[in-house]
Amino acid sequence: MASFYTEVTPEIKSFIEAQKIFFVATAADEGRINLSPKGLDTFRVIDNNRVLWLNLTGSGNETAAHLLKNNRMTVMFCSFEGKPLILRLYGNAKMYHESDVEFKEYIDLFPKISGTRQIVEMRVESLQTSCGYAVPFMDFKDERRQLNSWAEKQGEERLQNYRKEKNSKSIDGFETGLT
Repeated sequence: MASFYTEVTPEIKSFIEAQKIFFVATAADEGRINLSPKGLDTFRVIDNNRVLWLNLTGSGNETAAHLLKNNRMTVMFCSFEGKPLILRLYGNAKMYHESDVEFKEYIDLFPKISGTRQIVEMRVESLQTSCGYAVPFMDFKDERRQLNSWAEKQGEERLQNYRKEKNSKSIDGFETGLT
């Protein structure tokens, strides 16, 4: 059965740290709802009510656009190995860019990953766990290396041009805060 919490407990933090994938959901008041899978070593629990994740350059930048319109965010983890569990973090988030003081403060918490675009900080207001009995067992094989390889090949100047062209507006035409 579902249980609600007001903060990240040590047990929940351990569960988060063991997961290889998480999902981020955001929505502006109008337009599409965005749900994105995230991987690699890009998620950190900062304290009982704050988490960070490293946002990498991709084909879109929906999360950034939505957070400028409405800062609600849900992050979901689900266990594909071991004990079945689904964990949802509910809260409000901010996006930090390379020029922001907070970005500089937090960037060293993550490994250096080519294509790093933003850091998202979420203030966790509540958490929910549920059974996850219908989530299938799946074995982790390896991390995909394509995004890192692609970003390394581009180099910083081409990445900046790519972001201006592909990441400055959402698919609904909302600004993302990238310049």
